[in-house]
Amino acid sequence: MTKIKVEGYTSLVRDLSSNAIVNTNESDYQAYIAKYKAREKSNDMLRSTIKEINNLKSELYEIKNLLKKVIEK
Repeated sequence: MTKIKVEGYTSLVRDLSSNAIVNTNESDYQAYIAKYKAREKSNDMLRSTIKEINNLKSELYEIKNLLKKVIEK
């Protein structure tokens, strides 16, 4: 894989076989991965919270219907 430096950037190189720009700075990559994992964790927590809220709504609806039946009798 032949690489040449990108003009004006110290940590970017161009792969001549694929014409891709590659960041060779390891700390930038690690920071990106950490942000990605934090975002995924946040999204997972949000999905879990939404599921729990929907479950509570369902249970509350059930309780409401049972109370209506008790009141009718």
